[in-house]
Amino acid sequence: MFLLTVPCAPNFYHEFGWSRGTIGAAVSVNLALYGLTAPFAAALMDRFGIRRVVAVALTVIALGSGLTVWMTTAWQLWLCWGLLVGLGSGSMALAFAATVTERWFTERRGLVSGILTAASASGQLIFLPVLSWTVQSHGWRPAAVTVALAALAVVPLVWLLLRDHPADVGVRPYGAREFTARPEPVPGAARRALTVLSSAVRTAPFWLLAGTFAICGASTNGLIQTHFVPAAHDHGMPITTAASLLAVIGVFDVVGTIASGWFTDRFEPRRLLAVYYALRGVSLLFLPMLLAPGVHPPMVFFIVFYGLDWVATVPPTLALCREQYGEDSAIVFGWVLASHQVGAALVAYLGGAARDVFGSYDVVWYASGALCAAAALMALVIRRRPRVRAGSG
Repeated sequence: MFLLTVPCAPNFYHEFGWSRGTIGAAVSVNLALYGLTAPFAAALMDRFGIRRVVAVALTVIALGSGLTVWMTTAWQLWLCWGLLVGLGSGSMALAFAATVTERWFTERRGLVSGILTAASASGQLIFLPVLSWTVQSHGWRPAAVTVALAALAVVPLVWLLLRDHPADVGVRPYGAREFTARPEPVPGAARRALTVLSSAVRTAPFWLLAGTFAICGASTNGLIQTHFVPAAHDHGMPITTAASLLAVIGVFDVVGTIASGWFTDRFEPRRLLAVYYALRGVSLLFLPMLLAPGVHPPMVFFIVFYGLDWVATVPPTLALCREQYGEDSAIVFGWVLASHQVGAALVAYLGGAARDVFGSYDVVWYASGALCAAAALMALVIRRRPRVRAGSG
């Protein structure tokens, strides 16, 4: 829910006098914690169960968003939307999708991870126009309260309906031939997360996956999700219009990510990643020429194209983690996701700082396009290896 800072940014400029760099720093804290929390969240789900972790995470999000109503200084923004909302959202994040896919499915895992990923990313983007309208009509404080109440409203549903393992309802994982008993809780969640990391960093695929995913985060959450609305506003586009374009990205993201999951079940994930990153890089190079006060057909084409590629990288990245690290793949993916969010955090801050220095975002778009080209090459370098367990030994 760090997206709340996007429609609120102009209000922050006028009410508090905060610069884009200051607001970008709060977003970068949120994004970094979103990723750094994920591997520990995956281990906590093994220890305490999915339901408990998700319920607590939603409560923390509600607390962080609700407390912002009383903030008056920048450090309070960093604490509430940066620290608390970052920790809460990171405790669910894509580690949730990885854990659910690993436990509940033995077939169609690519498709399932695509659906869950699309739901997560698109839900945030589709929520943005509602927040933008609320901010413009009633101010940013009602929007913050809306986020808090929405998070709290989901907690009872999670507690009543979500189950930790197929054995809890007496069924087999989808595609499994035999019934699988519920595993015993795994103690030492933090130690296990660090042990898995210690082993994974000794393998080349981990660094290639982490590097490509860092660029993925930089070119999506850190760049478009954080800076597209203010960049469009710089060119005279109304904030609600720009936010609505982000929502359209969210709509097409559903199609693109589910299709990516389907492709991942059938095609080589390394080649899929290379294609996704290459196409994303090309589209970013054209974006500075498309920004204008109104919405025209080339901009609509960019939004649709970019939406299809938004988080299409997740299913093949998850598949490669499973291929390389087996039972520890959810935790390894959590660390890979951490690199995704670190990349996003850097660009969220540096993008705002570059806008303050150069007066436009052009250099940021071009640099991100070049990074995507590098990610495409890195994806092709990942080699097939025998499956190993990163935390064994």
